[in-house]
Parts: sequence; C-alpha cells; structure tokens
Amino acid sequence: MDIPMDVLSSLCSEFSKYNCIDPLDYEKYHVKRGLRNEDGSGVMAGLTRICNVHGYIIDDGERQPVDGRLFYRGIDIGDIIAGCRSDGHFGFEEVIWLLLFGYLPDRTRLEWFKNVLANSRDLPDYFAEDMIIKAPSPNIMNKISRSVLALYSYDNNPDDISTENVLRQSISLIAKLPTIMTYAYQVKRRYYDGESMFFHPIDTNQTIAEFVLSNIRPDRKFTELEAKVIDECLILHADHGGGNNSAFTTRVLSSSGTDTYAAISAAVGSLKGPRHGGANIKVLEMLEMLKAEIGDNWTDGEIRDYIVRLIKREAGDKSGLVYGMGHAVYTVSDPRAIILKQRALELTQSSELYNDFKLLDAIERLMPHVLAELKGGELSICANVDLYSGLVYRSMGISPDLFTPLFAVSRIAGWCAHRIEEITSNSRIIRPAYKAVSTKQSYIPLDKR
Repeated sequence: MDIPMDVLSSLCSEFSKYNCIDPLDYEKYHVKRGLRNEDGSGVMAGLTRICNVHGYIIDDGERQPVDGRLFYRGIDIGDIIAGCRSDGHFGFEEVIWLLLFGYLPDRTRLEWFKNVLANSRDLPDYFAEDMIIKAPSPNIMNKISRSVLALYSYDNNPDDISTENVLRQSISLIAKLPTIMTYAYQVKRRYYDGESMFFHPIDTNQTIAEFVLSNIRPDRKFTELEAKVIDECLILHADHGGGNNSAFTTRVLSSSGTDTYAAISAAVGSLKGPRHGGANIKVLEMLEMLKAEIGDNWTDGEIRDYIVRLIKREAGDKSGLVYGMGHAVYTVSDPRAIILKQRALELTQSSELYNDFKLLDAIERLMPHVLAELKGGELSICANVDLYSGLVYRSMGISPDLFTPLFAVSRIAGWCAHRIEEITSNSRIIRPAYKAVSTKQSYIPLDKR
C-alpha cells in the first residue's frame, strides 16, 4: 500500500539530523566532494584510450585556459565533422565503429557494419506490445531503461562477459535503442498527451539519423539538412571521456562483473538525471522566462541585468545557474557548442526562432563579463554543448521529450566502448573510500526507547 504523505513528512522531519553531512566536514577531512578537485576538475580515477577532453593546461601549477578540443580515439571531433561534411556522408555509424574498435573502418567494413546495425533494429517478437505499449511511461528515459533491462530475458547468453559476447550485445543494443526510443515516444503521445500513435515499418536502408527522424514523424518526411544535423548531434554526443557521470556509472557496474543490460540500463538512469542529460531543456526553460520579461525588442543591457539576477538567484528557477554556460573541463570554448551554434544559425536565421538564437548568443557574449564583474578578476567561462542543442532540436520540431533520449541513443556508443575497455583492462572492482563521520552512540533496548 502507499504510505500517506503526512506520515512520510513526519518520518522525514529529522532526516537532516541523521543524514545531512556538514559541508565543512569535507574540508576538515580533505575529502574531494563529488570526486572533484578544488578547481572543479575531476579526480583522476582511471585510464582510457577511448576519448580525451582537453580544455586547459597546467603551467607552473596554475590552470591556464585554452580552446577546448574533443578527441575520439585520438581523432579531433572537428576533423570527423569536417570529413563527413566534405563528401556529404553520414558519420555516426563510423564513429560507433571507431569508439568500439579503436580505428576508422574502411569502406567495405563500414558498409558491412551499417548493414548489421540496420538489420538489428527490430525488437524481439511481441516486445513492443508487452514491454512498451502495455506499460507506458510519462518519461521516455524511464521506459528506455526498463526496456534495456528487459532485453536480458530475450538473450540466450546474457551473463557471459567475454569480449566477443559483450561486443555482440553492445552492437545489438546500439541498434535497438533508436527503435525503443521512437516506440516509447509514440506510446507516451497516445497515453499521456492524447495524440495519435503510429509505428512505422523499419526501413533498413536508412542511417540511424534518418531512421530517428522518419519514425517520430507521421509522414516520415525530413530534409537532407535535418538528417545531417541529427547525424552531427549524434556524433558530438557519442562520448565525453570515462569520467562523465553515465560513462563512469557504466564502468562501476562493469567492474563488478554484472551483465551488459544491467550496466547500460544504469547508465540510462544516470543520464536521466537533470544534472547530466537534461540541461538543454533547462536552457529552453530559461529562455522562455527571459523572453517573458524582456519581450522582443531587447538590449544587451537588459540581458546583462537578467544574467546578474540569475546568478543572484533572483530570476529564472532561482538555482543561481545560467544554463548552457560553463563546463568542468572546457574553459575558453566547447568544440561541440561551436559546431552546434553554426547549425543553430543555419536552421533559424530564416524563421521566427532567429530571435531565440540571438538571445542565446547574447548570453554567451555577456556571461563572461558579468561573471568577472560579480566575482572579480578575469574568469574564463564558455558556452557548453547544451546552450544551442535544444534550439537545434526545437528548430526541427523535435519534442523536448526526446532531447535526453536522443542523447542516450548517441551516448550508448561510448558506454559500450567503456564497458568493453573496463572488463578487458581492469580486474579490480571500483570502490572509492568514504570517511565515516557518524557520532558514536549506545544501543537502547526496544522497551526503553
């Protein structure tokens, strides 16, 4: 039975007394809160060959900001995007191969791999009916997580963690996640939004980007530009190093020896958290609140004043955050944000959303100056990938319900690569230490409490 909320409130009334840690204790015991160093950078907890995120250098013990760079298996993400654009080919499938295997495929291997992925999209018989349609969820990430976990029951060899078997499972999950996402989206529309639900036949001639667009739209129509932009979004979100929250989650579970479905389902759950996967939605919410206050004929001064109020917790959601600005590693620039800003301009400059683009651009321009004035000194802060990604999706009519699920469809490539690296390279379970700060007390017999 459900416990009444007033009873729960009563039980929780003394939670802070028994459960909250004094922030000063972290300093007292030299504990790196959230596995973060004092400057906000991550504690070095492992080694990886998969991805490198570069945003600053250390010179004489001081952190020096530099232009951000992102490398997949040593290849600059900008070069990957430029290579795809040079001849107009879709690149996400080759990025999946690159992350999983460590090198770029030749044309023959790439065509074979694309065919394998396309022909692995279909879900097991009656899976959609039993797991998705009969048990709808108002949150698509929740449904994705449950569906991934349920696929364990349809695998004849689910617990084998040999490299070959985990690779088989990884390719299957990477292929099926777009199908799960689009089905879960349709069911959510039907049960929670009162809109039509439609399941299109799977087209194995489509790339993953084309498949996604085709299956979320009633008429299956999309432009070449839209498909190429989605492809680039998938490429840019495919990985971000072993220390990002969901990749680290994958590694923690993988280090225990658990199965692939449990590890990837946990990663989806991690990405569902708004501190990790939902920031682009928060950017659009912030944008709507800003527009409600300043209207269409705004000035830089009005934007500056609003940013000040955001930081002082006087505007927006009162969190003190300017969503889409700042990053734990990138200082001068986020290479993903640069690429998506170009696409956002391209998609919006001839539409009513162009004013939204200009507002985000103003926030990006003014934020460093405002922060320097409020905090003092020269502070380096840049736009991150979330500042423009939500606007890119909105310009193509993609529902916010799909923003984070699309992230998962992309990032699963990185998760699977990190899982394979973890089980092949590390024989020790991941177990960081926690300092106990509880107060010693005596056991009181039940009849004397």
